[in-house]
Amino acid sequence: MILGFAAPQSCPAAGYEVRVVSFDRVTLEDDFWLPRLRTQRQVLVPYAFEHTGEALADLAAAGELLAGDTPAELPPPHRFRTSDLYKVVEGAAYLLAIDRDPALEAQIDRVVEVVAAAQEPDGYHGATRTLYPHLAIDMMGDGRYAYVDHSHELYIVGHLYEAAVAYFHATGKRTLLDVADKNARHVRRVFFEGDAKYNHGKPVLRAPGHEEIELALVRLAEATGDPIHLDTAKKFLDIRGVTYVPDGEGVNSPSYAQQHRPVAEQRKPAGHAVRATYLYAGMADVGAKLGDDRYNAALDAIWEDIVDTRMHLTGGLGAVHGIEGFGPEFELPNADAFDETCAGVGNVLFNWRMFLLHKNAKFLDVAEVALYNNTLAGVNLAGDRFFYVNPLAADGFRPFNHGHAGRAPWFGTACCPTNLARLIPQVPGMMFAQDDEGLLACLYASGRTRVTIHDVATEVIEETAYPYDGAVQLTLRPEKPVRFALRMRVPTWTTDRFVPGELYKYAKSESPRVDVFVNDKPVEVTTANGFVSIEREWSAGDRIRLELPMPVRYSTCREEVEANRGRVAVTRGPLVYCAEAADNEAHTSTYMVPPSAMTAETEVSPAAINGHSTRAITVKAERLTEKGDLEATPLRLVPYYAWNNRGVGSMAVWMPDNAETLRAGALVVDDNAKRFASAKASQTFAGDTEAALIDGLLPSHSFDTSIPRWTSWPARGEAQTLEFELAEPTPLRTVEVYWYDDHGGVQTPARWELEVAEEGAEWRPYPLYNTDAYGVDQDQFNVVHPAEPLTATRLRLRVWPKPDAAAGVLEFVVRPESSR
Repeated sequence: MILGFAAPQSCPAAGYEVRVVSFDRVTLEDDFWLPRLRTQRQVLVPYAFEHTGEALADLAAAGELLAGDTPAELPPPHRFRTSDLYKVVEGAAYLLAIDRDPALEAQIDRVVEVVAAAQEPDGYHGATRTLYPHLAIDMMGDGRYAYVDHSHELYIVGHLYEAAVAYFHATGKRTLLDVADKNARHVRRVFFEGDAKYNHGKPVLRAPGHEEIELALVRLAEATGDPIHLDTAKKFLDIRGVTYVPDGEGVNSPSYAQQHRPVAEQRKPAGHAVRATYLYAGMADVGAKLGDDRYNAALDAIWEDIVDTRMHLTGGLGAVHGIEGFGPEFELPNADAFDETCAGVGNVLFNWRMFLLHKNAKFLDVAEVALYNNTLAGVNLAGDRFFYVNPLAADGFRPFNHGHAGRAPWFGTACCPTNLARLIPQVPGMMFAQDDEGLLACLYASGRTRVTIHDVATEVIEETAYPYDGAVQLTLRPEKPVRFALRMRVPTWTTDRFVPGELYKYAKSESPRVDVFVNDKPVEVTTANGFVSIEREWSAGDRIRLELPMPVRYSTCREEVEANRGRVAVTRGPLVYCAEAADNEAHTSTYMVPPSAMTAETEVSPAAINGHSTRAITVKAERLTEKGDLEATPLRLVPYYAWNNRGVGSMAVWMPDNAETLRAGALVVDDNAKRFASAKASQTFAGDTEAALIDGLLPSHSFDTSIPRWTSWPARGEAQTLEFELAEPTPLRTVEVYWYDDHGGVQTPARWELEVAEEGAEWRPYPLYNTDAYGVDQDQFNVVHPAEPLTATRLRLRVWPKPDAAAGVLEFVVRPESSR
């Protein structure tokens, strides 16, 4: 699996020294992860299948065409949405491996049938190119594999391979695995041997812009037992930054897709964070499986740089919006943090493999922080609303998450919800691991498993209320006495800092004592590589209890991180806490946590958020009143993963610890209206106004009649042009449109596009970010990012309404790159 499993057949390769106890061999019995698995099965996966219906329709149309039929409706080209369907299939397969559900299996079988029918005879698999083989498509080039920098063709089949392996592992069915195997042989032939039908018969010799196929090929090699796929993965790694280096800026820069130098020579994280972490995971896999340590120096240096200079306290990576990726050292904003949910998933994948490679718990500590905080924040507690972006502060007034003031029901680029669909079921597979010395307890949750240690079958029962309580007890039941080393992880958060690296340290550095008991008797142990180790002969019923102290701690940040100067963050155990408007009287930006609060008694109490049991923290804080005075007040905090489950409001992770910082950063409301000098429209209904386009009033839904609007009524079906002059040259982060739709004469348009003018320059097409689209969704801002640094003076919106409707807009928003 992503997290490793014993495949039915083993690829003849060295592999990791640490052997994972597969997720489907661990039975959860806890109150934290088990409810999430139920939500996964009952809500998230069915919901994700429903929302990937268009991807299934793409594949069905491709299958019809290959069968000689004419599809009833030809779907428009889309570069990557079939990858989202494959991730949902993968996640559903993991649920099947845990509990064989006939209805879910039948649903996947129907999907597999469609996927298999969409494969071309030579092994090529890509619905859009099957349907449009010669059409020049934006960001895909004019044919198969013509522009692998951005076509996502290899990214898509990588997720196909992972789905195929997962379904084979769960059911033993080979149909999807055979499709993946055939495609992987086709890819190897086209990219490294030469195929007369592609690239004039010459090998393409280009690495994909979006990594994924590399680690997927490793899993395919394990499942099929064929090392040729492992060799293909190595070839993709070794040509990156060698046979082809892009020449451009922004998303076309060499570093955006980690193509700036050979992978073994890279020493710093660069470019798009999701792509990067997938690459690093693939490097670790390939190196381990081949017994080749050539990538290790690069992986070690990159990891050190991340934890020392570029990772948010939540485990979030890719703080910079423009490239969804790594910026300069110490560029870690709070409200402006990007920290894509997929990058949190990637951080887990990368660090899990680094643990398997080095057997050092510090990598588990990073994986745990990313999992419990950045990653889990990506989905609401009900399992049907999502974050793409994960900021560490929110003002509660403006849209911040791909058009939504809160969590979104889905995204046009739906990689994040579907990544959650496949990751969460595998968490039990991170609890236990084995090596030649014995058993390792890695992440903690109540559950049980059976393992064989030194040829003795042993049941392992874990009991804990983690992550809310630090007591972890293991009961061992070997069939006969057996001697081995039992190692239990002692997380970094029990030391002088919350997470490994030099970015963050606790304000009070003393570390509470960690205690270990065997059969209720204390034992003296030492910690090595983040584990306490007890080696002895174990008998049935032996109990080992690890007591991890879990006080409330206050983290400070390196001075180089400007956003966190004069601020502290509150944590307890592996959880980052945040202040949220739902729990406090005033806007969260008006509170501070003075040094005296860090020595005062802190209340930790049970709490319920939308039926989910958690723990809240109440600290003694001070609040800036409307008169400008400071008054003592309690401040309630909840786990960061649980924020924005009770409506839209302000939120903050990093709180001022002094009055000067508090006064400098207290409530600044974003005012869209001040960014514009004027707005003009080619047609405006007499009862509406052009000024409504930029008045700064945010709608609650697309049929919101409580605020002014612009419409082109009664001009049905007639193209419209809206021109906006900005108050000053503005470096653009996003442009956002909220459509008005009265379900009658005014409706969301058929399509739209933007043009931009920079100072002293003519109009030109807006350079659309490579995964964005001009959306026409209701009840949200439709957001587009520029693909390159862009300072605009004017913007022009061209709208093509539906044939029998006029167009309408409730608000047109520009967010500058420098916004708070």
